[in-house]
Formats: sequence, structure tokens, C-alpha cells
Amino acid sequence: MPDVYDCVVVSNKRLSDTVFSIVVLCAEIAEAARAGQFVSISCGAGRILRRPVSICRAGNGELEFIFEIKGDGTRWLSERIPGQKLDILGPLGKGFDLPGGRLILVGGGIGAPPMLFAANTVKGAATAILGFRSAANVILFNEFKEICENVVLTTDDGSLGQHGFVTGPLEDLLKNGIYKAVAACGPRPMLSAVAAICARYGTQCQVSLEERMGCGIGACTVCACATKTDGAGRMSRVCKDGPVFDAQDVVW
Repeated sequence: MPDVYDCVVVSNKRLSDTVFSIVVLCAEIAEAARAGQFVSISCGAGRILRRPVSICRAGNGELEFIFEIKGDGTRWLSERIPGQKLDILGPLGKGFDLPGGRLILVGGGIGAPPMLFAANTVKGAATAILGFRSAANVILFNEFKEICENVVLTTDDGSLGQHGFVTGPLEDLLKNGIYKAVAACGPRPMLSAVAAICARYGTQCQVSLEERMGCGIGACTVCACATKTDGAGRMSRVCKDGPVFDAQDVVW
């Protein structure tokens, strides 16, 4: 069972109109966390349910998570200042199993932060493909450039980088046959498309799913999603059985 920690806020930085990066001190979670895992944060008195947030960076006693304002809870979180404490449960879930060899990391929108954690785990061995709605929504591009062998940026409207979706550059790269696996996090339609392309090229693919969560530890089954094992269907809990799944096991 993961533990709950009172974590002191070190910094809170706005990355875009609605996206924030918070760094906290928490040596215990920072040491135990793996790429693809998440934390569950209590967001003020009167809000019973914690908010799940993926981990962007962990190390040197610090934990960074990046989130988007989607309601009152995350708005409260965006207003925290250095010196205040956050009640954080974690690390939670199953992370990426990153093999040796050259990898492709795909991040769409707010799905980019956990892929930065993955990139840090395999420094220099990954090509990142990042997709955003527009130039105004782009986050972490320079951070990826510092640790990846190559970074491809796409925007839906063509205002920065390549015009289009992440699927185009992904297919171009897989044609080379030099990449061992793909790991991805982002909107479900993007993940479904990434999984289909990887299946076509016979490339191993892991995806990090996003679902609404209640408890975050597998007790309430609010985040259940359809998966299959050896052809047999089952319902899996994203918070505990995931959030990372083998793409071929997800019922898209």
C-alpha cells in the first residue's frame, strides 16, 4: 500500500494558460517513482476525492508533476505557493517497462509530461514525438531536446512544427525498422491510432491510459477499462493494473 506524505511546495510555474508545473520535496516518492506512475493529491478541504496527476520528474529528493486546470480542485492546486504543503499519496500504478535499444516516445498534450520522465530514464536512446493543438499549448519542448536524440513537434493547426498529428512522423520513423519499441501517453483517439500503426509494423507498444478515478488504489473500480488477455475479455483498473498497458491488450 502506498503511503501518504506531507510535501512542501518548492515551486509553482505556469507553463501555458491552463497548465502548471509544481515541484515538491518528497524524498520517499522521488526515490520509489518510475516513469508512467502517478500521484494522487488532496486538493483542499471539502473535496473528498483526490486528483490523480502523472509524474514528470523524480530525483534528488524532489518530485515534479504537471497538470491542467479542469475544475475547482485543479484550480485550487494551481494556486499553491512555495512553503505550503500538499497531501500526496504515491507513487501509484504500474509504469512503463522500457526495454534497451532505441525507443520512440509519443506525448500528446498533457500526456507529454510522463514521457519526459521516460526520456530521462533512457537518456539519449529515445526520439520524442510531441503533439499539441497549437503553438500556445506547447510545453516541455526544450526539456525534451536536452535529453532526446531527436524531437519532432506537431501541432493540429500548423502554427509550430509540423502541421498534423503525431501519427504521420511515427509511421515515417517506424519505416526505418531501427526502433525497438514505442511508449505513448495522450488522448485515447491518439493512443488508439498509435497502437494501430505499431501493430502494422510489428513494433512493441505500451500506452498510458487516462480515466476518471475515485480512490486511485484499485478499490472502487471507477476507472475500469476493457482489456483482453490471451483473447479473453476482462475489465482492468487503470489506477492499479495500469495506467500503462501493452497496447495489444487494450480493447480500443
